[in-house]
Amino acid sequence: MQRRSFLNLVSSLVAVLFLAAAAPFAGAQEIPKPGPRDLCPVCGMLVSKYPNWVAVVTWKDGHAHFFDGAKDMFKFLGNLDKYARGHRKEDIGGIYVTDFYNLERIDARQALYVAGSDVLGPMGHELVPLANKADAADFMKDHKGRKTLAFDGIDADILRNLDSGKM
Repeated sequence: MQRRSFLNLVSSLVAVLFLAAAAPFAGAQEIPKPGPRDLCPVCGMLVSKYPNWVAVVTWKDGHAHFFDGAKDMFKFLGNLDKYARGHRKEDIGGIYVTDFYNLERIDARQALYVAGSDVLGPMGHELVPLANKADAADFMKDHKGRKTLAFDGIDADILRNLDSGKM
């Protein structure tokens, strides 16, 4: 009987340790991937065809919008009334872009974006997301980037310039 009590105690401790270790991640939202039929709400392209450029806006209710590049994601965020009626910025759960170098999803608000480079995305001239200053500096040198921008530094004028190739 003592052995059974000991095993119960050990299994209880393991469960408590597991829950304690998982606590920081409780509520952390998993970044969804686009399905084969997900369309960019801005341009209508199939997003899954361009996995190296995927951007995602997730909502607190669990659904997501996918984009074929950061440029369209910024257009979407700048005009929710046009692209996502009934959605409010306060209901956004997360915003993610695909880092150019490691191809992993990163927080779009923490990323840096290079504009005016010789790298084109699915919709032409694109904001190229990078995870940190060192990567942005390397990318600027290697790909003739014209400007490095933070999330809050991207506005409608920059997006229009990219669309018209005037960066």
